[in-house]
Amino acid sequence: MLYFVYHADRPNALDVRQAARADHLAYIKNFDVRFAGPTLNEATGDMDGSVLIVELPDAAAAHDFAKNDPYARAGLFASSVVKPWKQVIPSA
Repeated sequence: MLYFVYHADRPNALDVRQAARADHLAYIKNFDVRFAGPTLNEATGDMDGSVLIVELPDAAAAHDFAKNDPYARAGLFASSVVKPWKQVIPSA
């Protein structure tokens, strides 16, 4: 099943994001990530969150995926949302 994962960064945590970025990218390569990328601060253009669409077997695996992300382990995120997601466009 596909899951939508959204993480909002803590304020002023760009240094944490940059320090954990290589580990984060290596981590997500171990999963069937369909789409991934940062959200951007409208005023500064700085990365301020993460959006991922990932194929995982169930909700427990999706929550484990999110909490074990090196960004999460480094304390980058202020909040997270993990929800089942259905692709409509383009049709799967």
